Amino acid sequence: MKNLKISFLLLTCALFGLQLHAQIEKAPLRSEGEGPWSQFIIRGVTVIDGTLSPPIGPVDIVVENNKIVSVQVVGFPGMDINPNRRPQLKPGGKELNAEGMYLLPGFVDTHAHIGGIPQGTPAEYVYKLWLGHGITTICDPGSGNGIDWVLDQKNKSNNNEITAPRIKAYNWFGNNLNGERGRMDITTPEAAREWVRANAKKGADGIKFGGGLPEVMTAALDENKKLGLRSKTHHAQLYVGRWNVLNSARAGLTSMEHWYGLPEAMFEDRTVQDYSLDYNYQNEQDRFGEAGQLWAQAAKPFSDKWNAVMDELISLDFSISPTMVIYEANRDLQRARRAEWHEEYTLPSLWDFYAPSRQSHGSYWHYWGTEQEINWKQNYKLWMTFLNEYKNRGGRVTVGTDAGFIYQLYGFAYPREMELMREAGFHPLEVIKAATLNGAEALGMDDQIGTVTAGKLADFVIVEENPLENFKALYGTGAIQLQEDNTIERVGGVKYTIKDGIIYDAKQLLEDVKKIVKDTKAETGYKITQPGIKD
Repeated sequence: MKNLKISFLLLTCALFGLQLHAQIEKAPLRSEGEGPWSQFIIRGVTVIDGTLSPPIGPVDIVVENNKIVSVQVVGFPGMDINPNRRPQLKPGGKELNAEGMYLLPGFVDTHAHIGGIPQGTPAEYVYKLWLGHGITTICDPGSGNGIDWVLDQKNKSNNNEITAPRIKAYNWFGNNLNGERGRMDITTPEAAREWVRANAKKGADGIKFGGGLPEVMTAALDENKKLGLRSKTHHAQLYVGRWNVLNSARAGLTSMEHWYGLPEAMFEDRTVQDYSLDYNYQNEQDRFGEAGQLWAQAAKPFSDKWNAVMDELISLDFSISPTMVIYEANRDLQRARRAEWHEEYTLPSLWDFYAPSRQSHGSYWHYWGTEQEINWKQNYKLWMTFLNEYKNRGGRVTVGTDAGFIYQLYGFAYPREMELMREAGFHPLEVIKAATLNGAEALGMDDQIGTVTAGKLADFVIVEENPLENFKALYGTGAIQLQEDNTIERVGGVKYTIKDGIIYDAKQLLEDVKKIVKDTKAETGYKITQPGIKD
């Protein structure tokens, strides 16, 4: 059986936002979740509130009509709770006993594509993987399934008609807005401003850029800022020689994706990446292989140029969504391919999409090996140094995943990104803040979500293990733990994801995903015999 990617015959670059108008399956009407209620009390939980405050508990959290009303300490660890100290349940209310558990604000994924035709991933599959990992808000950068499609799903999620996180829809700059396939060729400032106004009228929350003519980028970002919308950029190598992250931030960009454009802003002894002379951007092993050498070409950490770039970005209130996880296969391909969740949670079509290919985005394993991985390991060290110091100086770093590419699976990629932040030097509480409050601020939603605070929406993650001790406890597959009787158990995984005051059984959502995968394999006779290679 030939690779299923060939049968799809749709070249995509979701990181670059090429619009897809073929119909991907929308989520079915919601049949999951319990609630909401006029009053909802979570009893006896330990709270990690997203503000860098240390955990505190036992706490009772009172929610009324999807708003947090109070967060009330009701006792001391290891002691019985005096019932007279507890808020009272009103008639028709709901109690959830969470004693011994940990509660965090709902997670925000600032770079989350809702699958697509090439991956063969229906929306239900993607949404349940996200909610099953505590992700209650996502930003779709580029709206690869079409802005009309994404806005439809956004509205249904807002009304809780479907089982899905809340959605922010950023449209790829230049996408056709009339329902036709493809992109417009925007070459003048006037055309750029006109498109930005039409995009805002369409209902998009922001714009995803990849680069362009300096005068076009300046006009588009200026107009977008005037309209009060937010923006992201993946600074593509095709444009970055003339327009790097500093140009974007100065023009009004609110957030950058990945890290492209950042090393280029810190060049001291060159003006262009040291491309091999036979480099071809359309050959993705060239593109990503040589990107692994890029940070080493930038100014040294803590040098004058390095500091100046960092300080200016922070002064502009600029957010960074690094998505370290999406490139982790570049430094250890075997690890990414052998992740334990692939067998039960990765759809066959997605597995085939990951496999080596010259025409599918992010499948650049033409002959990936030791030299490329060594370069990327060094790349990560320098990248992580910048991110950690950016955070230390007050800069905003968020958690985004870009999953659905490069062997990274929706939902499962999120705790891995958190682990990589920890590797970069973030304290676990700083990682939680990046995943919650920072993400909410970057999307302009911090008045609604991001912390466990009275007045905010009832979006929570509840886990039985302490995530600060081990982020692996957030994986849907849990963490392996040796018990006192020398038996091995899997512990952890999100227990409840609460969005808009509706309680979702996170483990059941993941069981639903397993069934989708199992049924698909049974229908097609599909069996993975070698990771990334289909017989």
